[in-house]
Amino acid sequence: MKIPRFAQIAILLSAGILLTSACNKDAKKSPILSEADLPGHTVATQAGSYYDNKYAKAEGVTPFRVNTEADAIQAVRSGKADVFVTDEVLLDAETLNRTGLKLAFSGAESFPCAMAFAKGDTETLPLFNEFLRLMKEQGALDAHINFWIHGGEPAKYPEPKGTSDDRPVRYITCLKTSPVSFIKNNQWTGLDVELVREFAKWCGRPLQILDIDLAAGIMALQTGQADMLSACLFVTEERKKHMDFSDPYYQCHPGFFMLDEDAVSKGGFWSRTKDAFVQSFVTESRWKLITNGLVVTLEITIFAIIIGTILGMLYCRMVLSRRKWLKKTAAFYDFLMQGIPTLVLLLIMYYVVLAKSGMSGIAVAVITFALGFAASSGNVMASSISNIPKGQWEAGMALGFTRAQTFSSIVFPQAVRKGIGAYQGHCVSLLKSTSIVGYIAVQDITRASDLLRSRTFEAFAPLLVITVIYFILAWIIRLLLNLALPKKNHD
Repeated sequence: MKIPRFAQIAILLSAGILLTSACNKDAKKSPILSEADLPGHTVATQAGSYYDNKYAKAEGVTPFRVNTEADAIQAVRSGKADVFVTDEVLLDAETLNRTGLKLAFSGAESFPCAMAFAKGDTETLPLFNEFLRLMKEQGALDAHINFWIHGGEPAKYPEPKGTSDDRPVRYITCLKTSPVSFIKNNQWTGLDVELVREFAKWCGRPLQILDIDLAAGIMALQTGQADMLSACLFVTEERKKHMDFSDPYYQCHPGFFMLDEDAVSKGGFWSRTKDAFVQSFVTESRWKLITNGLVVTLEITIFAIIIGTILGMLYCRMVLSRRKWLKKTAAFYDFLMQGIPTLVLLLIMYYVVLAKSGMSGIAVAVITFALGFAASSGNVMASSISNIPKGQWEAGMALGFTRAQTFSSIVFPQAVRKGIGAYQGHCVSLLKSTSIVGYIAVQDITRASDLLRSRTFEAFAPLLVITVIYFILAWIIRLLLNLALPKKNHD
């Protein structure tokens, strides 16, 4: 029997891949004992960090960029990276023990860490520097750091100034790692967070904590969405061009983390799976993060669909209008919505268009998704109505109906049945699109999953749960829309 040519090619390619994989598996890399051993290895770094810039240029080093520390740990555990370099303080002993990693060695460099403020800040920055000065004079800063890093006695912080101000201190944390900044018992805590919390108490102001990735956080700082930001930021000349920094409050050293070959995985698959679910949802009642995130996701989805549908009706009217300028306006709007990625539109709305409005991230998300949904749902409406034969209109008019009565009683029910499938699809797409709202510090279920992963470093359980939730929500949306269908008229 002659083997087809395409099958021969597939067999050869498969054999080549298997052979290459086998060779790579057999080829042992040199051990990593110091920075001099990094060439020839893959190094995981957080995107945009000092280490990212350094090792992206290092000769012989293959960079592996990630967005969070949790992603970096997963990269090392899965073999995608050989080592993860970050600030030595970011992974404590308990985290290393649970994840099967170890601190291979520490770097020789030392960097001053400081809080970041908007360029030209003349209000919050001087106050924070004054607070730090008092902390240092009273020995509270050393005690604070010793408590969080080494488990010493709690610090005694400076007494409040005695003044009060209703304006919140809007603080962004770009880290989600113990002991610097993490969630415990559904509340943010850690070295950085508690330092800022005590600062807010000292000022007599409430504290508002925002959780955003570093790149989005810097953008929020520059556009006035926040007052201060921390991420174990090193004070560099390049960063000083875009932000102002407080006086340093901590000295950081680089740490190089690798798999601990001596760590033994305890229990079988089901035992480890059970432990993952307990750690992710039962411990410290972390399931509340998911339920709170679910409420936010539902709020954004429902209101965006309602507002977007109303706007879609107006858009549909413009598309079907006999006036050319209305048609062209609708076409241009559709061109914009199709050409701008939803994430980019969300960032533009939050950080540029509505930056000074004082709107919450949820409100901005609803408006953004409603604008996009207006175009997609409006096109579905216009297409469905256009596909109704003219004879249906003529029949209604012949029966003595007005044009409005003909539309509501004859044309509209048929148009709904024709377009309901596409409309359902756009509703489900909007639901899934809400997963990007974490970029503007909105904690939906996807962001809640990220927080759980950053706390437990277990990817399987949180991702599985939110996947099931999204499937259920999509099914409910389709079910409700089908139930709302107008009953079929008999011809």
